[in-house]
Amino acid sequence: MLYQNYIRILYIDLNTKKVKFENREDLMHYIGGSGLSAKLFAEHVKYDRPPLDPEQPIVLAIGPMSTIFPVCTKVTASFFSPQTGEYGESHAGGRLAMTIRLVNVDAIVITGAASDPATITIKPNDIIFHDAEAIWMLPVSEAAQHMRNTSGTSGYRSILRIGPSGANLVPTACVNVDTYRHFGRLGLGACFGSKKLKGLIICGEKHFEIKKPNEYNKIYAEIYDKVTKTPLMEKYHELGTPKNVIPLNKINALPAYNLKKTNYEFAEAISGEAFAENVLFRKVSCAGCPIGCIHVGSMRRLFDKGYEYESAAVSYDHELVFSLGSELGIKTPNEVLTLIFECEEMCLDAISAGVILGFITEALEKGDITTADSIIDYKFGDTNAYVKGIRLIANPPNEFYKKVGAGLSTYTKSRKDKTYDYAIQMGGLEMAGYFTGPAHILGQLTGVRHSHVDNAGYSIDQKLKELVPKTIAQKVFDEELIRSVYTSLVICMFAREVYDLDTVCRALAVIDLPFTPDDLKTRGREILKIKFETRKKMGFDVDAHPLAKRFFEVQTPHGIIKEELMNEVIKEYKNIVDDFMKK
Repeated sequence: MLYQNYIRILYIDLNTKKVKFENREDLMHYIGGSGLSAKLFAEHVKYDRPPLDPEQPIVLAIGPMSTIFPVCTKVTASFFSPQTGEYGESHAGGRLAMTIRLVNVDAIVITGAASDPATITIKPNDIIFHDAEAIWMLPVSEAAQHMRNTSGTSGYRSILRIGPSGANLVPTACVNVDTYRHFGRLGLGACFGSKKLKGLIICGEKHFEIKKPNEYNKIYAEIYDKVTKTPLMEKYHELGTPKNVIPLNKINALPAYNLKKTNYEFAEAISGEAFAENVLFRKVSCAGCPIGCIHVGSMRRLFDKGYEYESAAVSYDHELVFSLGSELGIKTPNEVLTLIFECEEMCLDAISAGVILGFITEALEKGDITTADSIIDYKFGDTNAYVKGIRLIANPPNEFYKKVGAGLSTYTKSRKDKTYDYAIQMGGLEMAGYFTGPAHILGQLTGVRHSHVDNAGYSIDQKLKELVPKTIAQKVFDEELIRSVYTSLVICMFAREVYDLDTVCRALAVIDLPFTPDDLKTRGREILKIKFETRKKMGFDVDAHPLAKRFFEVQTPHGIIKEELMNEVIKEYKNIVDDFMKK
C-alpha cells in the first residue's frame, strides 16, 4: 500500500499449490488491517459450509502504517471461528507485520487444504511448499526449530506455527507467532489444522524509500517521543499488563476460582510486582515498537529425580495471570509460568484453557461430572494436575475432552442442564480477566470478536458513576466504532492515546494517503457494518447466548449486577445497532 493506489493481495490455493497476486484499487477504501481482512473474508467465505471446511478462507492483513511508524505492529486475521461458529478475528504482533510489508503485499488469502501436512515459505519472488509430515504433531518449540532449519533463510523472518491442538482440530487451538505472540482466540489454530497447514515462514527482503524524509522524520520523532518520554505507555514497559492484578483485586474485579470470587487472597503473590521481582529476566518488543511490553519470565521445573531441573523462557501478561493463576487457585509466578509453558507447547488459547479447567474443577466439586469424564481429579491450586489437563484438552482422549475443548458454550448447551449456570463465557468465548461490571459483560458478549479489547468495556465500567442502561450501551457501541478505525490502521491498542486521529492523519499524509479524521470515522462505520452483516449471515443472535447465573452472584466494583439491569443494557444495545444498520 505504501505509495501506491491499490491493495496487493497474495492468494494461496493449498489444493493446487497455485499462487497468484492481485492488485485492487477498490480495497483502498477499507484502510487495511481488520477492515481489509473483513472485506476479503466476506468475499470468500462459504456461508453454507462448516467452519473447518477446507474451502473456508484465512485472511491475514496489515495496515498502511505497519512498520513505518512506532507501535504499528499488529496483523489482523479473519476466519470462520470453529469455536463460536461465526466471524472470527484475531490480532498478533511480533515480526509478522514487518515481514508481510517486506514481501510487498498487504494481505494474504489462504484457501483449500494440502493433501499432506505442509509449511509454506513466502518470499518476495518465491513461494515454497515444504513437507511437514514429520513435524505435524510436534509441540511449538520443536516445530519452530525445524522450520527455521528448512526455510534456509534468516534476517527479516517471521514464523507462524500450530501445535498438537491445531493438528487435532481442537476449536480452542491458537497460532503461535515468533514464540512470544499469538493469534490467540477463536480457534485459528484449528483452521490451520483443517488445511493441513503446520505453519508459514514469511521472509521479507524488499526495502522501500520514504519519499518525504523531512516530514517523515518530524512526525516520527513526535510520535516516538510521546511513546517513550511521556507516561502514556510507561506502565506497559515497567510491569506490563500484570500491573492490573492488584488494582483489580482491590475493587473486586479479579475473577478467581471459576468466578466464585472477585477478590483473590493470593493476588499479591502473583501480581505484576511479584513476577518482576521473582521471575522476570527480559523485556521484548514487537518489530517497530520501542516499548518492550512483552515480559518474559524464567520458568524452572523438575523433570527427573536427582535434582534435574530445566528452565524455559515464557512470556506472560495479565490475561494469563488470571486464567492460569487466580482462576485456578495458583499461588506462585513459577507455577503460572509452568501452565503458560504447557499451553504454549500445545498451542492452546491460554485464556480459554484456564477457564475451561476452572469450570471442570467446579463441576467435579459439585458432582456434575466424575473422574470417569475428566480422568484427573482436579483441585484448585493443583498445578501438576492442570499441566496434565492442558495436554488432555490438546490431545482429547475421550468424548468429554472433545466436547469441553470446543468451548464451554458448546459443551454446556449440549448438556442442557445447570452446568451452564457457572460456565463463564460470553457469546461463546471464555471470559477475559476482568469482572468490572455491565459494560465489560456487554462488551465481550456483543463485540464483533467477543473480545475484551473490542470495546474496552472494562475501562468504561471503571469510569461509570451510575448504571444507566442506555448510557452503558452507547458507550460500548461508540468505543467499538472508533476501534474499527484503529484496528484497520493496525495500531497496537496500547498506543491508542498516542495516536489521536489528528496525529494519524498527519502520519498518513507523509505516505501520500490524505485522510481527515471525519474520513476515517466514515470508513470505520462502513467497516463495522461489514462485520455486523457478515456475522449476521453466519447466524449470530445475541439472544442465543443467555448469560450464566454466575455473573449475577458475585461482587463487582458496582456491587452485584442484577440480571434485570443487564437485560435492559442488552436491549438498549440491540436498538443502537439496529438504528446504526438502517442508516
